[in-house]
Amino acid sequence: MRTAILNRSMRPPRLIDRSLLDRTTAEAIASPRGRKNFNLHASESEPSNRLLNAIEPGSYVQPHRHADASKDETLVVVRGRLAAVFFDDLGGITTTAVLAPDGERIGVDIPHGTFHTLFALETGTIFFEAKAGPYAALGPEERAPWAPAEGTLEAAAYLARLSSQLG
Repeated sequence: MRTAILNRSMRPPRLIDRSLLDRTTAEAIASPRGRKNFNLHASESEPSNRLLNAIEPGSYVQPHRHADASKDETLVVVRGRLAAVFFDDLGGITTTAVLAPDGERIGVDIPHGTFHTLFALETGTIFFEAKAGPYAALGPEERAPWAPAEGTLEAAAYLARLSSQLG
């Protein structure tokens, strides 16, 4: 005998289709930061944060790390090409990777405490991101002190230098 399972969320399944990817990319292109999240979780306070992250070439994410031991994050590229760069505590590059859905590497699992940055290598890049919630903004101690802050004049030159280091 089968027992029905009650859907307590009362939310229907959300399909992730090309139309959603195209809309999220359009929002990233229109954004001054060149990126846009589409949250799949209903609230930032949920214990699991899952999102699509659209990022365009030239968008700079200051290298950072997540200090909280529960904040490992997993990224899988859905479309486009994404560069991932990892650093030691002094800002030296330890590892670089190009991630693409049709490439040798399609994603990465980043342990908490690891300095990293990501940037798009082609327009329309989108990755799926999962990490523990609730959402918490980065604290000053989590931002790399040796990297320029987002929105500064130095950021574009730093991003170009990182891009030139890809293997």
